[in-house]
Amino acid sequence: LMAGERRRRGGEGPRERPRERLRDPKLRQQQKPPRGSGRGRTALALTAAAAALALGLAAAVAEWNRWSEASRLVTPHPSPPAVPPGSTGPLASPTYFWGTYRPHVYFGMKTRSPRAVVTGLMWLQHGGNLRHTSEQNDGVSRYGWLMHDGENFGVQEIRDEGLMLRTEFVKQPGGDHGGDWSWRVTVKMEGKGPAPLLSLFFYVATDGQGTLRPVLENGTRLAAVAGTAEELGDFTLTFLPPTGEGGEEPKYASYNFLAAGVPGLHRLTDLVRQSLRESSMFSPPGRPRRRFFGVSSTGGLPGEPPQGQLLLHQVTLEPPAVLEVTLESGSAAGVRRGRMAGPALSAALARHAATFEQRFEDTFRLGAHGVSLPQRRFAQAALSEMLGGIGFFHGRSLLRSEHREEPVPGTESMLFTAVPSRSCFPRGFLWDEGFHLLLLGRWDPTLARDILAHWLDLLNADGWIPREQILGDEARARVPPEFVLQHSETANPPTLLLALERLLPDAPLPYLRRLFPRLCAWFEWLNHTQAGLEPFTFRWRGRDTDPERFLNPKTLSSGLDDYPRASHPSAQERHLDLRCWMALGARVLAVLAEHLGESPAPYRDMAAALSDNDLLDRLHWAPELGTFADFGNHSAAVALRWHRPAPVPGRPPPAPQLRREVREAPRPQFVGALGYVSLFPLLLQLLQADSPRLPALLGSMRNERQLWTPFGLRSLARDSPLYLRRNTEHDPPYWRGSIWVNINFLALRALHGYAQAAGPHQERAAELYRELRHNLVANVFRQYEATGFLWEHYRDSDGAGQGCHPFAGWSALVVLAMAEDY
Repeated sequence: LMAGERRRRGGEGPRERPRERLRDPKLRQQQKPPRGSGRGRTALALTAAAAALALGLAAAVAEWNRWSEASRLVTPHPSPPAVPPGSTGPLASPTYFWGTYRPHVYFGMKTRSPRAVVTGLMWLQHGGNLRHTSEQNDGVSRYGWLMHDGENFGVQEIRDEGLMLRTEFVKQPGGDHGGDWSWRVTVKMEGKGPAPLLSLFFYVATDGQGTLRPVLENGTRLAAVAGTAEELGDFTLTFLPPTGEGGEEPKYASYNFLAAGVPGLHRLTDLVRQSLRESSMFSPPGRPRRRFFGVSSTGGLPGEPPQGQLLLHQVTLEPPAVLEVTLESGSAAGVRRGRMAGPALSAALARHAATFEQRFEDTFRLGAHGVSLPQRRFAQAALSEMLGGIGFFHGRSLLRSEHREEPVPGTESMLFTAVPSRSCFPRGFLWDEGFHLLLLGRWDPTLARDILAHWLDLLNADGWIPREQILGDEARARVPPEFVLQHSETANPPTLLLALERLLPDAPLPYLRRLFPRLCAWFEWLNHTQAGLEPFTFRWRGRDTDPERFLNPKTLSSGLDDYPRASHPSAQERHLDLRCWMALGARVLAVLAEHLGESPAPYRDMAAALSDNDLLDRLHWAPELGTFADFGNHSAAVALRWHRPAPVPGRPPPAPQLRREVREAPRPQFVGALGYVSLFPLLLQLLQADSPRLPALLGSMRNERQLWTPFGLRSLARDSPLYLRRNTEHDPPYWRGSIWVNINFLALRALHGYAQAAGPHQERAAELYRELRHNLVANVFRQYEATGFLWEHYRDSDGAGQGCHPFAGWSALVVLAMAEDY
């Protein structure tokens, strides 16, 4: 930097030649002066000083580079934001301001605000467990949204150990702060027998701003909460007394309330659980008295200073019962026609349900195509669960640069996004979101465009978007520690461009102009950081680095996690799927540039090169395998073997470890793993309709010894060496045989395209399309009927749901497959 400043002022600056001579031992030897010479000692001292100065400058420059790189890591991209300031507020976007934007809880609402007021529901069957956040293995047998339009209303059913809860909400516009809303919770027992004692906990909490004031009735019942918040103005939350199942007769109940400081929204469950005491009494007239756990004020959690307030209303009763909660905005008082409760709420719910059903049919035309009523109800639930799984998050990611050991907090960010799974993954995932937007864009293009813009506003100065978004304490509390840190060299498939391709024709030009520079920066980052050694090749960075631990080191950045790649990660690798994603991205950006009047040439040229079937053949066709494949430093002779580490004197014998053995040295070659990656030139329709490679891929798809099953295409061929093989002792197979809906959807989309394109393989593609569509849709529907859930993936042997549930992320793409809407 100083040298540059001297040159700018006309000075000469340091010369590089003498420095190079100083680094060369032979040249240093030639320059050594005679022993005992004063001039020599002086020269030696000067030489040493110069060397020290050079080393100091080098260290300073290295430190500067590290600081600069870390600074860019957390610096937002300089282009104008894709989401205009204020556009998500209550005046600019009133219908989307309030929502069920807390997908990790069974039922709760908040606003699209950085530090929102949050509301929610907990329940406790006395003798059971407190329910609040949706957990994978908490024993709740079925739950999910049956109807949800993404804007105004939703209906959900939850079944928990014989208890059925039906949660419903309706929003009503008006005023300057997002209007009003009303909840109805209906509880009843399934089957016969005595009704257990049930407590329902309705709460409202703040997170750093806003005030809440309890309004008590008879000193014991929390009748209402009077609140004030920056984004909401004045509001009143009213808890109406419970009624019988018909909604008319009063229902006897006992009441408790809790007022406490909140150390963070992620501690709400702990706070309520700790406040429960078995000292309250349920005393219905003429009935035996029963003791139950009631909340009592604790002031908060010990040692954790409060960041906000919590007010909680506990209602304890015997099912069946109906309970209602209303939120009324102070600014809507002049336009409100009356409280939306009781018959008025019933009428509003009926109107919205009828509108939803008609809109669903108008959008997807399933009834017109002869789809049965049970399957239409299933499709409505799949869409609704995705809409009900949209969340709004605020906070900082934890980032690490490949050049810096210490993690750094990212810039403060907001994200509006659908989540893959309310129980397992209630946060944003980059490559999942592109698939989500294919369905959301068909239902509500405005909503989809908003979500896409939020994702692009996460871009940093280099054009990188962290693949997993863990924003805020509530989101972070649900993530295993090893997945919290996001690495700056790690990419993800650019599926947002897949969604943009569908949204583009009807998107407003100003919106597209805001997106364009960010899309270009993201694509350029991918092109620069994920490039391979040879021109027009690409390599996923961030593969697992412990070669002895994994049977095949994972590639999380690809989205296909443990799908077999080269056994020994190296810079030689060429990843077929990434090359195909880049071809799709270049094609979409070329169309977008032309649409905006920008020069499409660079993207069009790149798309043409990456779609060149001859070049694709040269780089990725493996004649010995008869398919397309990755290339890298690979050995097929690998296996996991038990090893006992050497004992340490004075310590117990170490436990045996499962470690990888390589029986044959790796060499540069194509990777023999027929599966989803092999199909990518077909999946993204890069192969020409008359390609001589299509018959081989279509044959592998239909071959039951390879990819075909009665339930969909399996991810890895049955005759592949790593089919259903564990990757470590605790790492079961994931993308090594299971059926995944997102890739099957891409296969249906591609087959549908090839079936409509003139060519020698048209009829074969059409036949496979019809069979695959039937198999996939029938199995996903059958598993939903049996279990009540969409699943993360499906077992290839019998079609059973596996992994996380509910998983209404890309598994909900089954709705588009049913509608044949690609």
